[in-house]
Amino acid sequence: MLEHIKKNNEIMKQADGFYRLEKDKEAIALFLEEIEKKRMKFTTLEERFQYLIDHEYYYNLFTVDGYTMDDIQAVYAAIKAVPFQFQSYMSISKFYKDYALQTFDKQFYLEDYADRIAIVALFLARGNTEKAVEYAREMIAQNYQPATPTFLNAGRKRGGELVSCFLLEVDDTLNSIGFNIETSMQLSKIGGGVALNLSKIRGRGESIRDVKGAASGVMPVVKLLEDTFSYVNQLGQRKGAGAAYLHIFHWDIEEFLDCKKINSDEKTRIQGLSIGVICPHKFFELAKHNQDVYVFAPHSVQRVYGMPLDEMNMQEMYDVLIQDTRILKRKWMNAREILGKIAMLQLESGYPYIVYHTNANNQHPLKNLGSIKMSNLCTEIFQLQETSIIHDYGLPDEIKRDICCNLGSLNIVNVMENQSIRESVYRAMDMLTAVSDLSDISNAPSIFKANQELHSVGLGVMNLHGFFAKNKIRYESEEAKEFANLFFMTVNYHSIERSMQIAMETGKCFQGFRQSDYGTGVYFDFYTEKNISPTSEQITELFKEIFIPSKEDWMKLKEQVMKNGLYHAYRMAIAPTGSISYLQNSTSSVMPITNVIETRTYENAMTYYPMPYLTKETYWYYAKTAYDMDMMKLIDLISVIQKHVDQGISCTLFVHSDISTRELAKYYIYAEHKGLKSLYYTRTNKKNIEECLSCSV
Repeated sequence: MLEHIKKNNEIMKQADGFYRLEKDKEAIALFLEEIEKKRMKFTTLEERFQYLIDHEYYYNLFTVDGYTMDDIQAVYAAIKAVPFQFQSYMSISKFYKDYALQTFDKQFYLEDYADRIAIVALFLARGNTEKAVEYAREMIAQNYQPATPTFLNAGRKRGGELVSCFLLEVDDTLNSIGFNIETSMQLSKIGGGVALNLSKIRGRGESIRDVKGAASGVMPVVKLLEDTFSYVNQLGQRKGAGAAYLHIFHWDIEEFLDCKKINSDEKTRIQGLSIGVICPHKFFELAKHNQDVYVFAPHSVQRVYGMPLDEMNMQEMYDVLIQDTRILKRKWMNAREILGKIAMLQLESGYPYIVYHTNANNQHPLKNLGSIKMSNLCTEIFQLQETSIIHDYGLPDEIKRDICCNLGSLNIVNVMENQSIRESVYRAMDMLTAVSDLSDISNAPSIFKANQELHSVGLGVMNLHGFFAKNKIRYESEEAKEFANLFFMTVNYHSIERSMQIAMETGKCFQGFRQSDYGTGVYFDFYTEKNISPTSEQITELFKEIFIPSKEDWMKLKEQVMKNGLYHAYRMAIAPTGSISYLQNSTSSVMPITNVIETRTYENAMTYYPMPYLTKETYWYYAKTAYDMDMMKLIDLISVIQKHVDQGISCTLFVHSDISTRELAKYYIYAEHKGLKSLYYTRTNKKNIEECLSCSV
């Protein structure tokens, strides 16, 4: 075993009744010694950059963006002016394992953390040295962290795309199915995760050209997609990742859900592909009244009504479809039994994801421009989506808008302590905008079109539980909700403010702005009716030096936005932040922790990751981990945050293995009732008495 791993493992050899956290710092020092032996040495910065450009590791920032060595020196000076050290063994090992540039033969490292930040800042600033310096300061201070595709690929000559996730709409034609599988391959090749809505595909046994029983249904397409993502990856660095979504009232929904059962037939079982189910409010209404659920053959619905099943208002159309004898339908099972079935599947596999279709569309600021149909691999992206028409060879296709969204996250602890919410949001929005503007995904035309017209980004956060622990706030408390309400309102305010400024600077608004709730001013009503301000002494103290927008501030911003427009159709989305949380030594996203000391593997050996700011005092604000929390209270907190997020929040449920399916189903219903747009995984923990963390130290 490597010496730095051995040293990290000594964390668990307790002294004075507590973990030996100083051993983690010693492990960092040993790791750095090893890295130093593997670093390629250069005598000057100029020599280094020339080497990396000549050998096609970096793009030519001198000819492409017009930088000079003085510009590069200025960026490095800004980075060195901010003291930085990796705060955990997990952080440093994650960076060098997954992000630092290496020689093509993997023998030497060509970057340290400062180098990666410098090239990312220079690349995103596009020749503007002043902005490059600002971006570098923001990242080295760890106020803001670009998502993995951006942080990994920016500035690399042979890197993949900078955008994190894509969503595609599949029509009920072979042309569309083939087109979207090809598009999925192209997007997976550049490192993106791809989700597809299959709800328009006709059900198994429906007619094709009036030949009854000819259709094979959704599942063969699901199998094709699983093979697609298994085959295509980004140069071996990032595996292909995909998800398929299906409407709860689709004819093939039972088959679709059963593909994740552990005991399902290998011919139909899906292992590598994620699945999600799209649930309108009508489904939960049926459950409330203990009624049976009918499923409908989507092709028959399309033929009779000229509208796809998944785009109908099921509150109005469900009973109409049941009564219409022209519609092919069948009674499936009781709605409560279906919730139990979903709960059982989630306990087995974590799937399916759940999209609350009605909530997502009711809260949609662009509802006058289009509807939300599905979500992405991590269930935080919610944007309008349209169906492209793919014609036969020789005829022009009718390319509509699908979805792409690049992501990045604020570190809540750092932006609060640095009192930099406004500045950090501004710089984050600028960097996300650069990614959107630089993205030229012409081999995915529906993605290209959406990006050109909507400029969508997804600003998220990390380290919420870390912030609570450091400030001695319990995750399930009223103070936690009060903080979240103020913090996310403030972030939302500044993101709108900066998006408006970018619209003014560029002379461009997203297409359809005037018809959106921003253009009409309706979006701002929530904020102009009353002041949202701190009430408890503790939260008041935390915000005493931080600007909190009043209803008068919101009224002024409303008037400015209605006049000047917004550059981005979508601005905020809170993703899970797995790898990048480790880089920042933070807790993931807005979720609670699952262990006070996480166990991970590195170089085929066990390593340990203590939660940030862990001390004997903060321990008690971590000791009640996610699996022992009340999931109703977790949903309450996410509901508070959701009010300020124009897209969605990746929300995971954490349950013990002895939970009943009935109780888990209650969480689904409660989340829909509280206005959540989705639920991500359900994580299940085997319950053992020895695992009670509050008694383990």
